[in-house]
Amino acid sequence: MIDAILLAPYYWSLKTRHFLYDHGFRKIHEAGLPTISLGNITVGGTGKTPHTEMILRTLLTDPEFKGLRIAVLSRGYRRKTSGFQQVPADGTAKLYGDEPLQMKRKFPEVTVAVDKSRIEGCRFLKNPEILKTAPEAKKCLDKNFPAADLVILDDAFQYRALKTSLSILLVNYRQPIFKDHLMPIGKLRDLPERIEAADVVIVTKCDADMDEWSKSRWAEALGIHSYDGGSCSGVRDNGKQQHVLFTTIGYCDPQPIFPEADQRFLYSKTLIMFSGIADDRLFFHHLSGNYRILERINFPDHHKFSKRDVKKLEELSRKSPTSVIMTTEKDCQRVMDCRFMPESLKQKMFFTPIQVRFTNEKESGAFHALLQDVIGRK
Repeated sequence: MIDAILLAPYYWSLKTRHFLYDHGFRKIHEAGLPTISLGNITVGGTGKTPHTEMILRTLLTDPEFKGLRIAVLSRGYRRKTSGFQQVPADGTAKLYGDEPLQMKRKFPEVTVAVDKSRIEGCRFLKNPEILKTAPEAKKCLDKNFPAADLVILDDAFQYRALKTSLSILLVNYRQPIFKDHLMPIGKLRDLPERIEAADVVIVTKCDADMDEWSKSRWAEALGIHSYDGGSCSGVRDNGKQQHVLFTTIGYCDPQPIFPEADQRFLYSKTLIMFSGIADDRLFFHHLSGNYRILERINFPDHHKFSKRDVKKLEELSRKSPTSVIMTTEKDCQRVMDCRFMPESLKQKMFFTPIQVRFTNEKESGAFHALLQDVIGRK
């Protein structure tokens, strides 16, 4: 393996870390309530947040799960607060992170929290009353929320210290892990063999009309044999049964970022696109079907927009005064934090929400059964 030679220190540090957990030298904790973890082994681009939202929509709209008290726990990447925090809908991306804030605004009935320690975060979500006396929770700004029946852990596949009820690994169809390498040569942040630890592998960003033959080839490439499209599962060399599901992205109608937005700009034939996501290719392809894209600006993932960035957008907007300005839903949360955004841009700025769905009803049904099983462990 080229990674073991060229990236020996990183490769063997990962190997050692997993060995210590797998053989009991490092403790693995129980959450004490049903948990679902979503994550990846690549650096961004797999769609963790849209898939978390898909699970939330399923649980909140299905009568079978009515009354279930759901919580989402995230690290809150690049937030300025520390420790455990409940995310309010009127919060800022600066304090809580863009993705947790996005989920709270879309699902206000769900408790969304951030904590670097998933063990501690689950403990507080299960027993929120202890927040009032726990010394490590003294910085928590809002301690009033119901105890959770289920916790969805966003980006927790690498968090080995916590055992989850259902482990979901997301793999980008357009960036196969079996053709990638560890950073910095490639985009893998963990060993590709770690795929064996997942209960479910979801191949994301697939074509909506992906056929069964292509799916079986993908399952085989992932090391999953005897793939049965009817049960959406197969068996690994170690004898473990593993579900393999496939999702596709659907784009929704553009929405204004600010109340001042003028809907007439959506009828423009030209567009200025900007984003701070790991991979903007699908977004660009979608927008180019409806607009002639004059400018395409791709900032780093989770980019914090500065006055310099806003001035650049102003300059581009002045050159094309009738063009609409479009970004992603994830970036929208950080754009709203820009107090220095001029009125002239607020009128033209929109974002495009996305939703993910399974490519067929069999996969949707298989996933629903997995959710039933997890919640049945209460």
